[in-house]
Formats: sequence, structure tokens, C-alpha cells
Amino acid sequence: MGPTIMKNASTPSKFEGLVFNNRIWVIGFFIVITLCMIYSVSHLHIDAGFSKLLPLEHEYMKTYVEHRQEFGGANRILIAVMTKEGDIFTPEFFELLKNVTDDVFFIPGVERAQVKSIFTPNVRYTEVVEDGIAGGNVIPDDFRPDPEGFARVRGNILKAGILGRLIANDFSGAIVSAQLMEFHPTTGERLDYVEVAHILEKEIRAKYDEKDINDQYEIHIIGFAKVIGDIADGVARVVQFFGFTFLITAILIYLYTLSFKLTLIPLAASLMAVIWQLGLLTALGFGIDPMGILVPFLIFAIGVSHGVQMVSVAKTRIIAGADGMDAARESFRRLLVPGSVALLSDTIGFVTILFIKIRIIQELAITASIGVAVIILTNLILIPVLMSYLNYNEKYRQRIKTQRRILHPLWNGLAKITTPKAAGVTILMAVLLLVFGVWKATDVKIGDLHRGVPELRSNSRYNIDSDVISSRFSIGVDIITVIVETIPEGCINYEVMATIDRFGWHMRNVDGVQSVVSLPDIAKRINSGWNEGSPKWRVLPRNQHVMVQSVAYVPTSSGLLNADGSVMPVLIFTKDHKAETIEGIVLEVKRFREKYGTDKVKFRLATGSVGVMAATNEEVSASQFPILFYVFAAIIGLCLITFRSIRAMLCVVLPLGLVSILAYALMSMLEIGLKVSTLPVVALGVGVGVDYGIYIFSRMRTFLSEGIPLYDAYRRTLGVTGMGVLFTGVTLAIGVVTWIFSPLKFQADMGILLTFMFFVNMLGALFLLPALACFLVKSKSV
Repeated sequence: MGPTIMKNASTPSKFEGLVFNNRIWVIGFFIVITLCMIYSVSHLHIDAGFSKLLPLEHEYMKTYVEHRQEFGGANRILIAVMTKEGDIFTPEFFELLKNVTDDVFFIPGVERAQVKSIFTPNVRYTEVVEDGIAGGNVIPDDFRPDPEGFARVRGNILKAGILGRLIANDFSGAIVSAQLMEFHPTTGERLDYVEVAHILEKEIRAKYDEKDINDQYEIHIIGFAKVIGDIADGVARVVQFFGFTFLITAILIYLYTLSFKLTLIPLAASLMAVIWQLGLLTALGFGIDPMGILVPFLIFAIGVSHGVQMVSVAKTRIIAGADGMDAARESFRRLLVPGSVALLSDTIGFVTILFIKIRIIQELAITASIGVAVIILTNLILIPVLMSYLNYNEKYRQRIKTQRRILHPLWNGLAKITTPKAAGVTILMAVLLLVFGVWKATDVKIGDLHRGVPELRSNSRYNIDSDVISSRFSIGVDIITVIVETIPEGCINYEVMATIDRFGWHMRNVDGVQSVVSLPDIAKRINSGWNEGSPKWRVLPRNQHVMVQSVAYVPTSSGLLNADGSVMPVLIFTKDHKAETIEGIVLEVKRFREKYGTDKVKFRLATGSVGVMAATNEEVSASQFPILFYVFAAIIGLCLITFRSIRAMLCVVLPLGLVSILAYALMSMLEIGLKVSTLPVVALGVGVGVDYGIYIFSRMRTFLSEGIPLYDAYRRTLGVTGMGVLFTGVTLAIGVVTWIFSPLKFQADMGILLTFMFFVNMLGALFLLPALACFLVKSKSV
């Protein structure tokens, strides 16, 4: 015998009477709140912050925060001015580079002390002369743009050791580097990275285009702020895709309902849920991050899913001859409990994402949770109230009867999945898919899998700029800085400096490292200079007095040491920020630290943009399984409370688990890395899948509780709920598949993943759930 299945109450409840006896007040309440939310949405703003991406409780980020003020953070922008032909040593190029440097200096939010180019006073050279050591700015005060002056500057560049860092390796361009602050220096508000990106475009790139410099020079800009700006610019196109998806959804809903009014009601209620979500988000003091721009559509999708179920139940009653009020009340009565359970499962599942200590993911969780909670009101209460005002004539009844007759053979055939033979074959196929999914899912990489910024297309302006800079220079924005903490005046201690030098040599030989810059490198160069530039003296002096004269001319503004010489960063520039590159470099740092690190010399990971990525990747890796555990634990708990049966819970949850594993396999096959922007997607996708399962099983158990055999119970379920599930899955999949053509690659990737999850979750609910029920659940014996 299978589990005893609790019978649904079919008598009106007090709550039902309260809602339908006060329909005008209910509608008035929703209208007033919606108007307030529309006003709130008018104040919605893009809220992108670099610190939101940081797992601040991670070991690396504690190092980052502790030393960010002294050595700069990871939020850099690089502006490369490149020649199309020849080299940089022309009066026109130097004038252009100086103007760009000045313009960058005055961009709001730029930390002016950290601006670097050959025209800034913090970029200096040192050399040995007859009287000892001399130094000065790379561009001297008496510089004249003539052959002699350019020759002098070329020599200073080589002496300063900035070839490959601020000057291209082939002298074809120069970089202006700047650090951005987290807050605006004038207003004290969080820095608007979208505005910074627009300034970079309008006041740097476009400004000099107007001077007709394109025939000779070109400008390339990279950095976090520029990424956010490019994504924000793509949001307008994202809205267009959302509009297209809305139109497709509306057309397909009409083909399903055969009624303009029944089409409008679930669309309006789902759109209202999105408005409430965004309005509440603004009221709570949040903005919307460009990475979270897809969440409102997910809320719309979940809303449409529940709305279509309401319409499906109403259509069944309309065919039976019920009027608008009876059909609406039956929908409300039948779906309030299962719909609430499904939405509460979604909400609790999303809330569990808050356990990941990365603010941007926590904001995604809050945004999604608010939206799903709102759907309980807009779709489970408002839709049936609005439907109660509709009247249906005999002509409409005949149209939906004809539709049902056409689909009747399909339901009869699909119901055969509940026979033992068909169910066994289905479960066997599911097991094979599970084995394949687990095999491929183990290949999912943490982090980025490609060069450039994966959120943008490979042919985007940003990624083209990034390729140019990484190919012409030995640096880019991809840098991981290892902070070496030692004793005061450790910079003149041979043992300390030799250990750091050994570390630098070790890291230079690690695959994926482009170049390494550290204080011992400079000290060896200066020591050689003190000895007539002889290469054999390019070593660290063991005599402390000689060591003092080797490091005395290295200022703290170089970022290579602090004031008392107790902290010395080692700058490791990487070839890219692929997951395997970061993992390999971090592993080698840890190996060296374990072998050579002491209480006197501590190697601490990590600052720099790649250091942030390393911390984020490790946090995502540690969180991916707990987050799925929390989501499924919430769904399992609510299913057990609702159905009071372990077997019934398994029928709903097992298909969800299979689809989640297959989603990871798909990510592996499409080379989509698991990172901050993709981690919540699987959890969010489960939110739609659980709705399918709960609605189908809830309706099927009603028939089973009446003693109806499983085959007939499922066939009748398909005629009511199954049709809505099938329609919703196909509609939402068709809607999001258009995202593949989005200019934002991360939206295109999400379009593929969501299309897969919408469609395959639907298949799991229609095929695997009843197949499992064949062996786990039987009708009530009476």
C-alpha cells in the first residue's frame, strides 16, 4: 500500500468568503499599493559596487581590507594610448598622453595619489652617477619635444623599469593607471561606476576622437568601472528582449486561453508582481545591480506559471457550465494551498542563499525572495478576484471544449507513463541521465573559463581593448598581490629580502604568470648600478649598509614597501584570469608559503583584482553544495508538511534534483564557469521547477484520494493542471531562448540555462513524477 493521501477540502473557507465578499476593497487595495510602487520604482537606480563582489570574511579579503589604504585596492582602470604606426616618441603623442593624464586626474572618484603615467611625479627613475645615486621624474622639468629630449626620456624609461608596465614592450603605447575609491570624495555617496564609465567614454575616448587622432592613435580602456558601464549600457537592450519575451508570452497565453481577458489577467498580475518587487526594493534602500537584472524576469516567469494554473482550473469549471464567480472561487479554493506551498518553497530556498557572505548574491536573494513573496498576493488572490467578474457564453465553452478534445488523445497517450512498463523505462532513462549528468557536472570549473570579461561578448569593445593591452604590455588589470609581512626594517635584512627574492623567482616560473615586480628586484638593479652597472653585481648585498643604499631610493609611493619596511607587496601580473590560471598561481603561493614561510616572513594572500577573484572563486566553491542543500532542504520540509508522506515528497523532489545535476552538466559542456553571476541561477531555476511538481502532484492526489486508479487520476490531472504546466514550460522556454542574441554574453548564457531549466523541469514533472508515483504512490483503497 502506498501512503495515505490527505483529501483536499472542497468547501469554502472563511478566508475565501472574506476575499470574494469584499472584491472591490481587494482590487482597490492592489491598485493603491501598485500606484505607490510605481512611484517608488521611478526612483530605482543601478547600484553597482566593487565591494559588493568581495567575500569580506574570506582570508584573502581580510588581507585586502587591511592593506587597501596603504597599497591601493583592486579597483583599477587602465587607459592605454597606442600608436597605429611607429613609436611614442613624437610631440603629438606626448601632448595627447599628458592631456589624457590630466583628464584622468580630475575624474570624480579617482584616487589622485595613485594616478600613474610617465607624466606623474610618482613615476621616477634612479641611476648611478659619478657623485653617487641620482634620480628624477621620467619626464624631466626641462623636457623639450626634440630628438635629444626623446632620447633622454627613452633612457629614463629603461632606468625606471617601467617598460612593459607603463610603456608598451615595443614602445608603441603608454598607459595611464588609476585607482578608484569606493565613495565619491565630494558627496560621500557610493561611487557611481556607470557614471565613471560614461566619463571615460565621453571625456577620454570621444573627446580625443573629435580631434581627429584616429588616423594616428587609438585609446583602449579597461577596468571594473568600465565593465559595469558596458553592462549597464547593454541593459537597454535587455529591456528590449524582455519586451519581446512579454509579447511572445502574451500570444501563447492567448492561444491557450482563447480569451483576451483571460490572457490579460495573468499577464497584468505577473507584471504587477515585478512592479511591487522593484518598488519594495527601492523602498528598502536597495538599487538593482546589473548582474541582477535577470531576477525581475524570473519573478515574471514564476508569476505567469502560477497564473496559468489558475486559468487552467477555471477553464475546467467553465466547461462544466460554471459561471465566472464559481470558476474563480474553485480556482482559489483548489490552488491557494498548493500555490502557497510552492511559493513558500521558492521564498525559503532563495532566503537560504543569504548564507553566502558575498553581498551581491545576498542582494539577489533578497530581490528574488521579495518577488516570490509578492506573487502569493498578486497571483493567488488578485487573479481569481479579477476572474470572478468575467462572464462566459456558450460559444466560448464550445471553443475550449474543442481545444480539450483535440488534446485528449495526447493526454491519453501521456498517461500511459503511469503503467509499470513505461514507468520502469522512464526511470531507467532518468538513471542514465543522472549518471551522465554526474560525470559531466564534475567538470564544471569555478570562475572564468575564457580570457577577457565573460559577461561581455568576445568581440565587445572592452574585450578587444583587454586583448590589445595584454598583448602589448607585461601587465593589465589582472594582478594578484601577495603581501609579505616581516619585522620592522625588514627591507634591509638580507635573510628577509632573499626569501622574498626567492619567492619572486619561483612565481615567475609558474604557468600563467606574465611578470613579477618586487622590492628585491629594484634593490638588485640599484646595487648593480652602484658597481658600474656590472651584471654580476645584480644581487642582493649581504652587508646591511650596502643594502640600505640599495633600497633608500625606492619611495613608498612605488607600492613596494611601507614606511617602516615591515610590509612589502609582491606584484604578480597574470596572463589572464581564467579559473585554472588563478587556481594554479594560488596553489604555488601556498606551497612556497608552507615551505619557506616563517614567523619572521609571512606571505599573505591576497590583494589585486585576481586576488579578489581567487577569494570569490573559493567562496563560490565552498558555497555551491551548501546552497543547493539549503534550497532542497526547504523544499523537502514543505513537501513533507504539505503531503505528509516521504514517498510523495520523493515524487516531487527527485525530478528537481536530476534537472539541477543536468544543469551543471550543461554548464560544463557550454564552458560556463560557476561564479557569482551563475551560482544563484540553478537555485532560482529550481523555484520554477518545484511549482510544476507541486501543482501536478497536488491535483493528482485529489483524484487518488477518491479511489481513482493512477492511470485515470493522472489522465484527468493532465486535462486540468498538466496542460497548464506543459504550456507554461514551452512558453517560458521560447521566451528566454531569444536571449541568446543579447549583446551581453552573461544574459545569453543565462538564456540557455533558463531555457533548459524551464523546459526540462516541465518534462520532469510530466514524465518522471508520474513514473515515480507508479511505484511509490497508489490510490486510496476504499
